[in-house]
Amino acid sequence: MITVENLTKRYGSHAAVNDVSFTCEPGTVTGFLGPNGAGKSTTMRMICGLSTPTSGTATVRGVPYRRLGNPGREVGVLLDASAQHPGRTGREVLTVAALTMGIDTKEVPRALDRVGLNTTAGKRRVRAYSLGMRQRLGLALALLGDPAVLILDEPANGLDPEGIYWMRGLLRDFADRGGVVLLSSHLLREVEAVADQLVVIGGGKIVAQGGKAELLAQTGTLVRAADPAALEMVLNRAGLSGTRTTDGGFVVPAGSEVIGRAAADAGLVLLELRPAGSGGLEQMFLTLTAGESVKEAVR
Repeated sequence: MITVENLTKRYGSHAAVNDVSFTCEPGTVTGFLGPNGAGKSTTMRMICGLSTPTSGTATVRGVPYRRLGNPGREVGVLLDASAQHPGRTGREVLTVAALTMGIDTKEVPRALDRVGLNTTAGKRRVRAYSLGMRQRLGLALALLGDPAVLILDEPANGLDPEGIYWMRGLLRDFADRGGVVLLSSHLLREVEAVADQLVVIGGGKIVAQGGKAELLAQTGTLVRAADPAALEMVLNRAGLSGTRTTDGGFVVPAGSEVIGRAAADAGLVLLELRPAGSGGLEQMFLTLTAGESVKEAVR
């Protein structure tokens, strides 16, 4: 299990992560989502002991990562696929890791084969790898110690569609065998296909978390009016911030009755008012994190 409790990381007056709490249970894939700069990577680095929290705690299998005796045998980590020695071959990277973890080096060829890197790829130096090959090598390294927990930051980055489908199956199989997966990704449709639980972060704070089906059922309400500009003014006056859709409507994190009453009080003619759940994870993400990526980019 991964347990994060009231985790905060400050850089001066800026809170990169602010009072974040969630758990990842055995047998589940948890999708960790948020715009660029929302605090995902910082949170993962604190879980893995690479950054020290300002306050709060993060434990893996009941203890802080830094206190694990042989962490590679308990937690497989992939935070940066480029963080491999470019002058070593893929096989050498895994051999060094195996010796460090006390694993028989005979497991190295099996680990390469498990992630789709053949003998020729294993003999090639990492500097000659494509990004997709580095992702596969990073996964091989994460899985080498036969861990019970995987912590992966953008593991599908650089993979082609076939590779993404393969990774989805690998992670689903890992979780179905009782493993714990914490997965950060910008590929929302792939997360939706594989995740059981979702944690959505925006501006360093958790904005939603829970079961995938439960959260997608609570996406919000889609509303369209004959006069979109007037609708926007009505929503703003009522304190109902919405995300504009391509057809001039808005997805609002509020119930249809609240929105309908605000429109009726303003004498506004509505063309559509219905649950927006059919938009899936992508629509939920945009609704919950509206404007966050812009704020982070110019901070």
